Amino acid sequence: MEAKAIAKKVRVSADKARLTMNLIRGKDVDEAMSILKNLNNKSSKLIEKVLCSAVANAENNHKLDKLKLYVKEAYINEGPVMKRVKMDSRGHTGRNDKRTSHINIIVAEKN
Repeated sequence: MEAKAIAKKVRVSADKARLTMNLIRGKDVDEAMSILKNLNNKSSKLIEKVLCSAVANAENNHKLDKLKLYVKEAYINEGPVMKRVKMDSRGHTGRNDKRTSHINIIVAEKN
């Protein structure tokens, strides 16, 4: 049995968030939470919220034991890009892309 949580259109670049996500993939939930709490970046706070949501879904919807849970799958897909204009030299305009991402976490119970 497994439970999942998804956060869509989160305002963080997928490349930056994947660096944090790679640290918790396959770990126990308690260990993953302690890793995320000790990191000092924006993506760790967002991933921590999604992980808490996945654990709550597992406990409440599927009656799974929190102590036996581990991060089965964790991945980040790119979301829509907000394209903004910034002024460039010689009267030209450049682009300033505001990237978003979708955070997916699946937790499961160890046998």
